[in-house]
Amino acid sequence: MLQDLSSLVPQQGVEILLVVFLSFLIGLEREGGRGVADRYRFGGIRTFPLIGMTGYAMGLLAGDGWGLIAAGFAVVGAFLLLSYWHKLQTQTVAGVTTEISGLTTYLIGVLISRDHFWVATTLAILGVLLLELKAFLENLSDRIDATEILTFTKFLLLTFVILPILPDRDFGAYHLNPFKAWVVVVAVSGLSYGGYILQKLSHGKGGVLLAALLGGAYSSTLTTVVLSKRARVAPAPHLYSGSILLASGVMYLRFLVLVWLFNHELAHLIALPFAILTVVGMGGGWLWARRPDPGAATSQGGVASKNPLEMSVAFTFAVIFIGVLVLTQWALTYLGRGGVLALAAVMGVSDVEPFVMGLTQAAGQSAPLHLAAASIVVAAASNNLAKGFFALGFADRETGRQSLALLIGLTLAGLVPLLWSGLR
Repeated sequence: MLQDLSSLVPQQGVEILLVVFLSFLIGLEREGGRGVADRYRFGGIRTFPLIGMTGYAMGLLAGDGWGLIAAGFAVVGAFLLLSYWHKLQTQTVAGVTTEISGLTTYLIGVLISRDHFWVATTLAILGVLLLELKAFLENLSDRIDATEILTFTKFLLLTFVILPILPDRDFGAYHLNPFKAWVVVVAVSGLSYGGYILQKLSHGKGGVLLAALLGGAYSSTLTTVVLSKRARVAPAPHLYSGSILLASGVMYLRFLVLVWLFNHELAHLIALPFAILTVVGMGGGWLWARRPDPGAATSQGGVASKNPLEMSVAFTFAVIFIGVLVLTQWALTYLGRGGVLALAAVMGVSDVEPFVMGLTQAAGQSAPLHLAAASIVVAAASNNLAKGFFALGFADRETGRQSLALLIGLTLAGLVPLLWSGLR
């Protein structure tokens, strides 16, 4: 039945109806604001469909060329320019949104004449949404700090400007690949940026446990230091030591995600033990933090963290990553398994992330998978032990003592996977 009806309507008839419908939607939205406070506004539910049909007709008449389309665009643009000039002469505040909508409507008609139905429909719908969401979008721009917009722009710079121009080939005896190295920088920065944004959004609205959860997704080491210093001001030993343990549990999940992004085989080896350690760290930390601390004052702020998308931070990470990658390759060549595991233990004392990411590049190539997996296990365990001593040094005595005990326990639990056949 539908096929019989469609055969009675010419293809151009269907296209004209689509042009009129989409143009009418835009015109209807613009019509809703006419006459408000006696302000002039160009066009409405009649003018916009006419503009759309003009674009459609010009597209048909132009055939395979673009001359008539450009001429029609210039004529419509001239009328819209006159409309905007009139606004400037008669109004103190003159927006150009309606005039731009008219040009878009003309192009929608042209697109339909060239059989770009999906593009034309999408442009019309998105256009209406943008017009209707004016108040929301303007309020959003007021709520977002300009520095956060700059931060997001930096992420786009890292990803879509710097990354594509880097050579994707190996250099030197250690097979350093600039493109792959920067992909690691983008991935780590992006994951850290996600945690950073969540911290900004929850600032002042969450407790210490939430701060530990989000901080662990950003940097469990930094979170440990910040919470330890805060515990010295507002002692609550169980709450803060449990939160520090929870952040370290999140670290295992973070490492598992990063390893999976770059080396599925390596991630498969550590998936089960790291998943268990994530549950042990987060669950144990939450249960310990729930134990009462009589008379203790608690803080409700987030964990202040450095913007992970600062150019200095990104380039510093890249330099450290390349240096650690070279050091790891050298250890594999000259020191063997014992040397690599010793290096993992040493790296865990500082920022362990470059070492872990370096192993994702070496695993299965210059390093056996099982050795890379074992090294990640050792590095994570070493980092937990280091954080225990950080807490002991920065927190009050009781919080530091409890944190060290809990993190020693997580360190020992984190070394258990070395007994598994897959990591030996």
